[in-house]
Amino acid sequence: MTDALTNRLHRLDPNKRGTAPAGEPGRRVALQGPRKSTATAARLAPVVRFIGDDPQATSAWTRGSEGERRLALELKKLLGDRAVLLHNRKVPGARGRVDHLVIAASGIWVIDAESDRGKVRGRELGRASVSDYRLFVGGRDRTRLVEQLAYQVRAVRSTLGSSELPVRAALCFTDAAWRPFARTTRLGDVCVMRPDTLTKQIAEPGPLDKHDVLLVAIKLGETLTPAPIGPSFVA
Repeated sequence: MTDALTNRLHRLDPNKRGTAPAGEPGRRVALQGPRKSTATAARLAPVVRFIGDDPQATSAWTRGSEGERRLALELKKLLGDRAVLLHNRKVPGARGRVDHLVIAASGIWVIDAESDRGKVRGRELGRASVSDYRLFVGGRDRTRLVEQLAYQVRAVRSTLGSSELPVRAALCFTDAAWRPFARTTRLGDVCVMRPDTLTKQIAEPGPLDKHDVLLVAIKLGETLTPAPIGPSFVA
């Protein structure tokens, strides 16, 4: 893994190396380094459940459209305990937030699930010398969502302290009218994709083992704390 998972994510907290604060079982194990056993993963799991099982943050999925709920259920069904889902997280020192995070073997997924209806289309509006590729859903220009998601990805990378870890950005229109066999569209580093394509890609094998998944989840869950439920932030 990249630089031993960026030196075990900088030991999670360099000011508390080797200690296990009250209420955080497994912290000492997380700091010990590259041991990657089933027993270690099992001892870290309660910490991840404590971080991830926030009822208010989870409602960010359940209060969404039927398509968003289907996406959440499909992810839980496919991934089970092989991944950690975090929702509606504050970005430290900023007004922004990260909508949905999935940490799985395939990578660290930053997801914006939108309920727009209508056909998904990309259009080149620029001239021959200057490209201006735009994203339209139901006739509305939704390119701004790509820019917002790119901001969320930067926040996640900054939290992890590495630009080399496999952070992937996905913009998913759960209720849109997708063409049969529609391909994933890339705008910069953001993939625009169908819900079924997204779940399949997240469930694929990848560079993170279970121990890595748990360490990344702890780091993100502790730093990006749950945000109050409210209107989506526009970066």
